[in-house]
Amino acid sequence: MTRVCSIFSQILQLIPRVEFEATVRKYRAERHARGFSSWGQFVAMLFCQLGHAKSLREICGGLAASEGKLRHLGVPTAPSRSTLAYANEHRPWQLYEAVFHQLLGKCQALVASRTENTRKFRFKNKLLSMDATVIDLCASVFDWARFRQTKGAVKLHLLLDHDGYLPEYAVITEGKRHEVRVARQMRFTPGTMLVFDRGYTDYEWFRRLTRQQVHFVTRLKDNADYGVVEERELPRRKGVRRDQVIFFYKQGREGKECFFRRVEFWDEAQNRLLVFLTNQMTLSAATIAAIYKERWAIELFFESSTWCTPSDVMEFQEPIALNRPLVGSLDGCVRPYIARRLLCAGSKVRSHKLVSPAAVSTESAARQWSV
Repeated sequence: MTRVCSIFSQILQLIPRVEFEATVRKYRAERHARGFSSWGQFVAMLFCQLGHAKSLREICGGLAASEGKLRHLGVPTAPSRSTLAYANEHRPWQLYEAVFHQLLGKCQALVASRTENTRKFRFKNKLLSMDATVIDLCASVFDWARFRQTKGAVKLHLLLDHDGYLPEYAVITEGKRHEVRVARQMRFTPGTMLVFDRGYTDYEWFRRLTRQQVHFVTRLKDNADYGVVEERELPRRKGVRRDQVIFFYKQGREGKECFFRRVEFWDEAQNRLLVFLTNQMTLSAATIAAIYKERWAIELFFESSTWCTPSDVMEFQEPIALNRPLVGSLDGCVRPYIARRLLCAGSKVRSHKLVSPAAVSTESAARQWSV
């Protein structure tokens, strides 16, 4: 007899039912159950994420269309809109935070067991990508998320660990908050290798990272005012055009001595010259270029993530910390605050569709150097 499991069922198997029920009892999540279990709510909201549903009507209607299959997932019947809305309003958010960290711990343990055989680089420094993305919201519904005159948005600032491509740290701020303002407040372990785009250009912050023994790789702006200290010998590697040690005149005039490395690399695929900036003086120039190319992983992470309505159940009170700060802190300016709030059917959060491997391979080859 052939047994077939749906993709949805296989995803739910990643969260053992025994562990989930133990967490439900720990947080007394079913004090206001009214016949609708926490597992049923979890299945409904996971369906919302994977199905890109934007309202309670879509969630309940989609589940009702497959009501026969729901019994195999541990849900007797599809919930009504009022029942699901009541559960979203009264269930403790700590339950799902605990489930998230349980699943994250399993993913991290699995990555740790496979890391040694999957490293792309010989250096043992932790490689992190840093970037931010704007999540659009309806300005008339989310008045606390003003971004433009007729547009609302929040900004997600993310650190992505390249060992397994798992999020290391995430912060949500108002949409107008510049990326580098958040980056300045982060603290990193000495030896960490950061890679980010030109949006994070701040020469004083670069100097601070160097003093903290944190390495970085980024693109150098065309209008950068610098002087050349040393022309380094070029390796016999295809693509490397120039390897220089430089300083910035502004820091020199202020008496702040700090040297950086400028690497020119010719991209044959796009037929253009790329200029990289780093404070890493020992790795080869080709490795510096390859490290920046790895930054595209965080762009793929944003594209393939199934953002749905992450802020609908939150009331915005200054910046919100979604994950625990696994790297450093934000000096106390990030305050978790999640309020009980009815899931709004009028949300217009940007929905990212899953990208197929074929589409990724063709599109990423053309865009991975673009920033």
